[in-house]
Formats: sequence, C-alpha cells, structure tokens
Amino acid sequence: MVTYSSDFSSDIDRIVDLFADTFSDSEGADEGQLIGGLARDLMVKTPNDDLMVFSAFEDKVLLGTIMFSRLIFLEDLREMFILSPVAVARHHQGKGVGTGLLNYGLQELRALGIDIVLTYGDPNYYARVGFTQVDPQSVQPPLPLSQPEGWLGQSLTHYLIGKVAGPSRCVEALDNPDYW
Repeated sequence: MVTYSSDFSSDIDRIVDLFADTFSDSEGADEGQLIGGLARDLMVKTPNDDLMVFSAFEDKVLLGTIMFSRLIFLEDLREMFILSPVAVARHHQGKGVGTGLLNYGLQELRALGIDIVLTYGDPNYYARVGFTQVDPQSVQPPLPLSQPEGWLGQSLTHYLIGKVAGPSRCVEALDNPDYW
C-alpha cells in the first residue's frame, strides 16, 4: 500500500539520490547531478513556508517525490506555487505512482488555500492531473523558457487562471537559467 508523507527532514539524502538516479537514468549523468543538486538546494535553502515536499512510500521504500516552491507575482495577490522537480524511481514508473503523488500534492495545496500551481514540463504528462498550457505573456515565468509550450498551469479554485499581473520571482534554488 502506498502512503504519502510531507515530512522530508529525515529523508533528504534519499530524496536527493532519487532525483539524481532518476534523471541520470533518463537524461544522463550531468542532468542527474544538476537535478539532484536542485533537490538538495530546495530542501536545505528554502524557507519552510515557501516549500512543500511530498513523497510516496511503500513499506518504507521511497517511490517518488514532488516539490512545490513559492512563486511570487509582484502585482498579483493570489498564492501560487511552482511544481518542480518531480521524480519517480525507475522501477516504479508506469505504475501510477507519479499520478497518485501529483493528485495528493495538489489536493494538499488546495486544502491550504493555494490559488494556482504552475509547472514547466511535458504537457502530455501533466495534462493527466489537470495542467493546461498557459501563455508566457499572460503568466510571466521567472526566467526565459527554452520550450514555452511546456509552461503549464492549474487553478486550484473555481476561478480561471486568466492574466497574472506583473513579473514573477521564484525561490533562490530554482532561480537558475539551467532549469528553464
């Protein structure tokens, strides 16, 4: 049975290894090192109010982890987070772990009153959990996007995302052009 946890304090090294291994397997060793470093920096350097980490376990085995960090639009009062990064252990991919974990995380953010979640990734994958493409002109990303079609969003309220006022700012750990 899969269980979910938001307490990552005792699992930092395991989570970093999960991201490094998963991205090394799919994208190569350099990408694994880059994303493993991002995961560590997010967990170590980001204030608790600006980060939410959710992990899936089965019998204490780490199956996957997702991270949401605060995204601030200087002229918009809605509370927003960005989903990044996401990893599911290679042997557990294709079994619904990622979808279950994403649904759990989005449900938790909705319960906390978060208005909008954005992400930058594969539109086909994230569409499974309700993300749709957003126009970077209407919802400005914090840094230039190398693949604008991957800029995705989801309202966690009954309101549409619409235009989001002003430029955005992400947490320090994510503020690196290599991730965008």
